[in-house]
Amino acid sequence: MISVIIVTYNSRDHIGHCLESLKNSGQEIVLVDNASADGTSDWVRHAFSTVKLIAAPKNLGFAAAANLGARHSSGTALLFLNPDVVCHGSLASLEQVLINFPDVVALAPKLVDSEGRTQIGFNIRRLPTPAALIFEILLLNRLFPRNTVNRNYRCLDLNHDLPAEVEQPAGACLLVRRESFEGCGGFDEGFFPLWFEDVDLCLRLRRQGGKILFWPEICFQHAGGHSVESLTFSERQVYWYRNLLYYVQKHFPWKTGVMIRVALLCGAGLRVVAELPGLFTVWQDRSREPAPTHRNVPESQSSSVAPTTAHLPRRAVSRNLPGTPAFTPAQLNALGSPATAPAPSERVRAYLKAAKLCFLGWK
Repeated sequence: MISVIIVTYNSRDHIGHCLESLKNSGQEIVLVDNASADGTSDWVRHAFSTVKLIAAPKNLGFAAAANLGARHSSGTALLFLNPDVVCHGSLASLEQVLINFPDVVALAPKLVDSEGRTQIGFNIRRLPTPAALIFEILLLNRLFPRNTVNRNYRCLDLNHDLPAEVEQPAGACLLVRRESFEGCGGFDEGFFPLWFEDVDLCLRLRRQGGKILFWPEICFQHAGGHSVESLTFSERQVYWYRNLLYYVQKHFPWKTGVMIRVALLCGAGLRVVAELPGLFTVWQDRSREPAPTHRNVPESQSSSVAPTTAHLPRRAVSRNLPGTPAFTPAQLNALGSPATAPAPSERVRAYLKAAKLCFLGWK
C-alpha cells in the first residue's frame, strides 16, 4: 500500500484540488500542516475527514514535517506530494512499477503544468556538480541556458517521454520505498525550511545502491511556486544559499566548499552592482519630491480628499522601473503582483545577507 505524505503551509488555496484528485485512490493520506495561518488544517479537517491530519504547533520545515508524516503512516511505499500537485494517474500503477522492479528504490512520474507541458528542467535533474552550483550562483545558467553544464544538470538532453534511470527527481512528487527511506535516515532535517532536502535524499538513496526511475507513463499536474509564495524575497535568498552551503558541506571536500563560497560572494556582488541603476533612479525620484508645506487643513476637508499617488516615488506606482532587472513571469508569480515586487534596496539587503553566510557557515 502507498501512503501519501503531504506537507502544507498556508496551502488552503491549493490543497483542495490535490486531495480531491486522491480521494478515490484507496490509499492512506497523511497531511502534516506546518502551523498555517490561513486555516488550512481546520478546512481539511472538515472537508476531508478521511485524511489523517497532523497539525504541527510550529513550522517544522518540509524535511521534519515529511519525516513526521512518514512515522505516522503505514504504507510500504511513501509518496511525498506537494499540495499544489494534482494526480492524473493511478497510484496503484505507480505501486505496480515498484513491484515489477525490485531494485528500484524511488520512482518519479512526469510532471506537467496547467497546459499539459512537461516541466523540463525541473521534473528531472542530475545531482549537482560543483560546476553546476557555481553556474547557478553566478547566473550563467540563466544568461546562457544552453550551456553544456546547464544542459547536463537540468537533463535537457533527456527524452521525457521514455522511462529512464535518473539521479534526482523533484521532491514535489516522489515515491520511495519505506524500507529504503528509513534505511538512509529519511530527510535530513538540517535543511530548513526547504530546498536541497530532496537532492540530499536522492544522493543518499543512490549511495545505498538503489536505482531511481523516471516513469512518464503516469502524469501529475504541478502548479509550481507554491512553496515560496509566503516567503519574502530576503528569506528566499537566505534559505536557498544556506541550504546549498549545508549540502556542499555534507557531500563535497572542503576545497570545493571554499570555491562555492567565493562564487557566492562574487554572485552577490554582481547582483548588487546590477541593482545600482535602480537604486539611483529611486534616489533621483526622492530628491525631486517637493518639501511638505505643512499647511493647516481642516480635519473634515482633509479626511474627504481622495488619496493620490502623485507624491510617491516612481517605484511605488510604476510597474516597470527603468534600470532595474526584469522579472520573468514565473518569478512574478512567486513574488506576487508586479506592484509588490521587492524594491531594489530590499533586493540588495537580501544579497548582502546571503553573502554573509559565507562567513557564518550554513547554520
